[in-house]
Amino acid sequence: MALIKLESIAHSYYPNPEKDEDYALKSLDVDWSDGGAYALLGPSGCGKTTLLNIISGLLTPSNGRVLYDGKDVTSLSPEQRNIAQVFQFPVLYDTMTVFDNLAFPLRNRRAAKKIVDQRVLEIATMLDLEHDLKKKASGLSPDAKQKISLGRGLVRDDVAAILFDEPLTVIDPQLKWDLRRKLKEVHHRMKRTLVYVTHDQIEAMTFAEKVVVMYNGSVVQMGTPQELFENPAHTFVGYFIGNPGMNFFDCHIDGKDAVIGKNRISLSHDLLGRVKKAEGDLKFGIRPLYLDLSSTPCDNCIKVEIASVNNLGAYKIVTAKMDKSMVKINVPEDKEVTETKGWLHFPKEWIRIYSNEYLV
Repeated sequence: MALIKLESIAHSYYPNPEKDEDYALKSLDVDWSDGGAYALLGPSGCGKTTLLNIISGLLTPSNGRVLYDGKDVTSLSPEQRNIAQVFQFPVLYDTMTVFDNLAFPLRNRRAAKKIVDQRVLEIATMLDLEHDLKKKASGLSPDAKQKISLGRGLVRDDVAAILFDEPLTVIDPQLKWDLRRKLKEVHHRMKRTLVYVTHDQIEAMTFAEKVVVMYNGSVVQMGTPQELFENPAHTFVGYFIGNPGMNFFDCHIDGKDAVIGKNRISLSHDLLGRVKKAEGDLKFGIRPLYLDLSSTPCDNCIKVEIASVNNLGAYKIVTAKMDKSMVKINVPEDKEVTETKGWLHFPKEWIRIYSNEYLV
């Protein structure tokens, strides 16, 4: 296991990059604690796999350094860095048995037979593969093959880190929950440094202790799932995390209020103090979960027109028109929404203001 530190890392696939747009990864500094479980989350093309390949040594960055426990490993190969990597599609030997596939990384390092047998059985049991150990990999389902690939990454107990590049993409949706749970069990038992790349927020939020959110080649926030949900540091984080994502409205500040179109919404004293120092375009943000919808007029509420109601079983998503803006509201399943109009309350403690897309 290792403390992994990225110092001023940037990468371009162009030979002579000249401007920000030429970089797939813009300059970033990230520390990955020894034994931590992390998720790299973001949409396709944001730089997740590029960053993972720089950590593993498959790619040498254009700028910056990669440090493992303080040692500069920027120019070292994956083998020299002593990492394991699990890819999106299974990488295994179809003609070998499941046992031999799992044993291969250990035998390749001349581990004793007793250790090989012990580790293979331990990992196979964790992944529910113990009854398939004598079967050829070629005859197994895609789900089972990917579990073998996961097992090959987990079987060694001497690796500095295990890196996962969207490993559950080919897995049946019903089995994803089980495999994520098993990976978390492995982490709790073995305390290895795990970095898990995904574009699926549910995978990231349920697997990782900390999530690194990437957007357009940059890391825009690193935090716990709760921190990302309650205090998104960038409008992209608010939009990308949560279903539906955060409501955002262009606004300006007048006195103690945020003004959205013709509507005024009171802000807390603390938030006002921070907003006064903000520059640039301002956006008002709030999660649908924290909005209160009433069917009757109420103090400090804004009148809205109900546009649609989607019942999702456990809760309802109400879409309403507020002046010229559309707003999403999360409503409890047992609350009736039958009127064409309603009154919306914005709790001050859940209002967030963004300046040039960043939380003030």
